[in-house]
Amino acid sequence: MGARGIAAGALIWSSRKRCFCSIHANAGSNASATAVEDAEIRPAKKPVDEAVTPRSQDFSRWYLDVIDAAELADYGPVRGTMVIRPYGYAIWEFVQSWLDAKFKETGHSNMYFPQLIPYSFIEKETSHVEGFSPELALVTIGGGKELEEKLVVRPTSETMVNHMFAQWIRSHRDLPLLVNQWANVTRWERRTKPFIRTLEFLWQEGHTAHATAQEAEEEALRMIEVYRTFAVEQAAMPVIVGRKSRLERFAGAICTYTIEAMMGDRRALQAGTSHNLGQNFARAFETQFTDVNGDLQHIWQTSWGMSTRMVGGIIMTHGDDKGLMLPPKLAPIQVVIVPIWKKGDEQEAVLQAAHKVESLVRAAGIRVKLDTFDQRTPGWKFNHWELKGVPIRIEIGPKDVANNSVVVARRDVPGKAGKEFGIFMDRSVLIDHLRAKLDDIQSSLLARATEFRDSNIVDVNSYEELKAVIAEGKWARGPWCGSDDNETTVKEETGATIRCFPFDQPEAKTCIFTNKTAHEVAIFAKSY
Repeated sequence: MGARGIAAGALIWSSRKRCFCSIHANAGSNASATAVEDAEIRPAKKPVDEAVTPRSQDFSRWYLDVIDAAELADYGPVRGTMVIRPYGYAIWEFVQSWLDAKFKETGHSNMYFPQLIPYSFIEKETSHVEGFSPELALVTIGGGKELEEKLVVRPTSETMVNHMFAQWIRSHRDLPLLVNQWANVTRWERRTKPFIRTLEFLWQEGHTAHATAQEAEEEALRMIEVYRTFAVEQAAMPVIVGRKSRLERFAGAICTYTIEAMMGDRRALQAGTSHNLGQNFARAFETQFTDVNGDLQHIWQTSWGMSTRMVGGIIMTHGDDKGLMLPPKLAPIQVVIVPIWKKGDEQEAVLQAAHKVESLVRAAGIRVKLDTFDQRTPGWKFNHWELKGVPIRIEIGPKDVANNSVVVARRDVPGKAGKEFGIFMDRSVLIDHLRAKLDDIQSSLLARATEFRDSNIVDVNSYEELKAVIAEGKWARGPWCGSDDNETTVKEETGATIRCFPFDQPEAKTCIFTNKTAHEVAIFAKSY
């Protein structure tokens, strides 16, 4: 196939560079081939029975080991893609269900926009095309023929949404218009990491149109609060809510709000964003309405999203050397029951008791799994379900059956310290006990992650202090009034970026970079 027959974004083998190259089109230029540097590391799979790499030894390898061993995801055949396996997708479904309910509570309706977007749409908003051009995947051939206009595989939907909004909105009576879609998006990332940064990922993207700037700002703030609530209350993930710097905000927005979380290696993860788009896209697409006075006005807009990146954030926030540690509210299995027997004549009574407990727990609305697989030892099962992050394990042996009791073990407290013996099987006792433990685990995970984060944020009063703190792998918090160029200098010299200007602002003093009076404090960190 000749060069004209290769769609933009396709991979070709370069015999000169001995690597794969991608064909892509930048705005205002012809298609060109560029080497994919450090595109995707696919470590060899470990044997099923081999332990994951310790976090303290190699955090990145630990993360990949956990995803593989816990059967969360696997690599797709196309570079940079991943296959989300059932256990990983179940976690995402809990994210979806909570957010979807909250979106509907706040007046939003679900709908769906096409995945293919005319390239001319992307070009209409200048900063948008500049921001997304390097990441675009393009379709140039369809039905065996070269297309008259290139099509963009959805990187985000602001342009398509505005094209449709311009047809639907005529009057102030059509506002506000509040919609959300659950979809996949494609961004041609040069460096990928499962869940955190992949060529294709799943997300929700909300889009709203309003009659006034104040309404749009209120909406943007309302939705970042929804994300904060989810992160803290469901994912047990402490986050800092704030405003992005001009360099870090969404391409085409006038303001971007973010929730920033600290991962186990102390890198920052942008876990959700909400953008006040102002009238930028509305002017580009002439999305207008007639106001109460009969005058023609451009709409004010927001967009906001959370993606499968949150699953990666949960892994890196709570996991330990044994593997996953899932917050109970998001765990596909909250309780696993492991029956234990040594003699053949003990098996029937133990299994009978185990099935009884399973029925009681399931009837109480607790997600439960009974592991009756008899080709593995109890010790292997303990390690297996700890690896998969199940919050509570119930052990039932012959002595427990005789005493009408069970042993309850917590995933977040290792060894005997996390075990409780002699918990009665009676429904009134057992169910109340399990519910209390699940709540306590949820709270404990949040408290542990919060303590870890707060102990790794350092207040700085000079640029030299900032560089020292970043070099230690921690977050630096200090007064800032620097320019875009100053911010770029910090990134080039330290590898850290401004994660946000937090809503919770301590008193600002002298800017750590310019030595001028600063009115805001910023948080700097290396990030994913």
